[in-house]
Amino acid sequence: MIQQRASANQEHFALRPHVFAGLLGVVCVTSSAAIGQQTPDTSLALKVQQLTEAMSQTQKRLDESQHEMEQMRAQLAALQQQMSEAHAPESESTSAAKLSAAVEQIREQQALEEAQIATHEQAKVESESKYPVKLSGLILLTGFVNTAQVDDPVTPTLVLEGPGSTGASLQQTVLGIDARGPHVFNARSHADVRIDFDGASLSNSTAFSYAGGLLRLRTAHASLNWQHTEAFFSLDQAIIAPNSPSSLTAVAVSALAWSGNLWTWNPQVGLTQDIPFASSQRFRFQGALIDVMNPPQIYNGVAATPPTIAVPTTAEMSRWPGAEGRIAFLGGKDESGFQIGFGGLYAPHRTSGGTRFNSWAATYDFLIPLPVRAELSGGGYWGQALGGLGGGGYKDYVFRLAPSYSFRTLDDLGGWIQWKERASEHLEFNVAFGTDQVPAAQLRPYAGPPAAYYLNLARNRTYTGNVIYRPSAYLMFSLEYRHLQSSPVNDYTATGDIIGIATGYRF
Repeated sequence: MIQQRASANQEHFALRPHVFAGLLGVVCVTSSAAIGQQTPDTSLALKVQQLTEAMSQTQKRLDESQHEMEQMRAQLAALQQQMSEAHAPESESTSAAKLSAAVEQIREQQALEEAQIATHEQAKVESESKYPVKLSGLILLTGFVNTAQVDDPVTPTLVLEGPGSTGASLQQTVLGIDARGPHVFNARSHADVRIDFDGASLSNSTAFSYAGGLLRLRTAHASLNWQHTEAFFSLDQAIIAPNSPSSLTAVAVSALAWSGNLWTWNPQVGLTQDIPFASSQRFRFQGALIDVMNPPQIYNGVAATPPTIAVPTTAEMSRWPGAEGRIAFLGGKDESGFQIGFGGLYAPHRTSGGTRFNSWAATYDFLIPLPVRAELSGGGYWGQALGGLGGGGYKDYVFRLAPSYSFRTLDDLGGWIQWKERASEHLEFNVAFGTDQVPAAQLRPYAGPPAAYYLNLARNRTYTGNVIYRPSAYLMFSLEYRHLQSSPVNDYTATGDIIGIATGYRF
């Protein structure tokens, strides 16, 4: 209504120049007529007075219209001011919240970038090849409280009936070397190696080799990388099981090891080929030859005396390498984005007594980013003789000598799943579960005495949850809880709780 009134007054004001023009015309005509007719001066003076009065009234009306327009403009400005003040609190509150969140995000990103810049600015290690070499590592102190007896106090994977233990260790400390080499066949070359101090622990010295001391070779990689292709050889997890749960207290032996996570490190040589079909989506095809290591065949619960000569693995005695392959869909720009994969493995074996058997597996794996900084990841498998990969209840097969020789390769089924929640750039929470199971019907005829823990184990389960806090790019802290359930085929299920703490410094 205010705008309509203002518009009407503006139109009224716009017509005033025509009034002036008409009055001036009347004055001219009247003056001409008066001169032509030579009327008396009194008549002319009267008409001039009348015109003057008319112009005064017109000017007065113009002034009144101008005053009314100024009043309407003032009312309109006041109304706009009231509307602005009515919406101001909500708008300012929302803007303040958004600004605070943006400032906090910028601070976190700035801290991360400063740490990365400091890393790049440090002096590099000089190598004989003159190509960049970088030293890295994790100095890790772990403390543990075990409520029951376990196979290894520092890195427990199996719980037994017996008293618990409490202690601390630095043996999970990791040292690494990363190197970048020249371009070969238009490909970037890269290599790295990782060692730790867990070589003398029970779970490792008997699992893969008899270590002569604390130092142990963990993983190693060398690769040639083109835009969508990688040729590599490595000592690492099998390509059919690329994911692992997050943990800072389980580093020397991966989290959920022997409870659904095929974690063991095996020599491999292979090829990876990515086929993009969208801006950030691609299919991945992987294939490799693999030398599957032996599982820890400790049938009496006590580590055997190291042999005086090196004994080849059952896979090496077959004189044929194993083969593995994986097909995956990747929906993100990097390895932390969405992915789902399916794999398979086949590896021949031969025992020292001449018995032949085969390892095989069908696997799946997934990593699914979720809203609110959450993530779901895991994997599963079904196969046979998977002890060398970290499944099968620590064994590939069972046998007996009396009353007659009998040999049985064991089937295996297992998997794990983890929920990750990143509260911020510095704080994350993880909850996971894993299980590995050998059919009891296959194992029961070969069960040994109660002390043969690994031989009798039919099922192993682990429930775990942890919180990891990283105040900077170098310093980290963690608190973790694990609940183990180990079920022998000829006895009751043993359970135990593990509380672990960890403090790490990454360099």
